[in-house]
Amino acid sequence: MTHIVDNSLFDFYFNARKDTVENAKELRKNMTPAERFLWEALRNRRFMNLKFRRQHPVEFFVTDFICIEKFLVVEVDGGIHNTDEQMEWDENRTAEIEKYGLTVLRFKYEEVFNQLNLVLQRIREYVLNFQSVK
Repeated sequence: MTHIVDNSLFDFYFNARKDTVENAKELRKNMTPAERFLWEALRNRRFMNLKFRRQHPVEFFVTDFICIEKFLVVEVDGGIHNTDEQMEWDENRTAEIEKYGLTVLRFKYEEVFNQLNLVLQRIREYVLNFQSVK
């Protein structure tokens, strides 16, 4: 997918309301164990020298991780995401987030803990295939 970047129109918080931004700050303090584990691999440009942010607002959602430079959202899903109702919610949430030109990659907790190298490989593949037009 090619992304067109117009910095004059770019909204760092993707139209998030103030309460969503505040909620994101609180969620940063209470990350799940799987989110913390993945964060250690992504933080401080440790992964491909890319800037990832954790618990970042996008409209009225808070994403687990985002790399704005590559229009990438990474979500880590626990067991609750296996129910039909939650899967439908996640699909709708993904569609709303993708309206901003973002791509959402989803990983299960077990993948993060047991196959971190494969998770990072999938993220790497996305990044290597990413194209933007300025």
